Amino acid sequence: MKNFEWVSRKKVDEIATIYDSNITLNKSATSYLEKAYIVLLGIDKERHLIAVKPIRKGDTELQYIPDEQRHNITIKSSYSRISNKRFIEEIAELMNLDFEKKHYYKFEAFWSDSEQSLIIDLDKGDN
Repeated sequence: MKNFEWVSRKKVDEIATIYDSNITLNKSATSYLEKAYIVLLGIDKERHLIAVKPIRKGDTELQYIPDEQRHNITIKSSYSRISNKRFIEEIAELMNLDFEKKHYYKFEAFWSDSEQSLIIDLDKGDN
């Protein structure tokens, strides 16, 4: 029995779904943010990447983060959600997302140890 490698039914990828007013992360992506008190949102316009950096309540850097850069995250058992309509509008303009044609867009995401952030790759999606 020691030689068995147990296989999952399906590979679970980190997926970010962008709606016109929020970013919803699936359970796999949420696992990196479970202890977040707030998050920081960043964008790399040249490489089409979004960074979601979790900040815990006790983190020393929290006191240095301006209020306008703090974004609330709602964490549920199977997903999490970050709402910021203005940020989504900026993403929609950059990537030509049309929420009147399509209600949402899904993108691959991955954890970056160097950035300590969940990275959403806007070039790897269904837009």
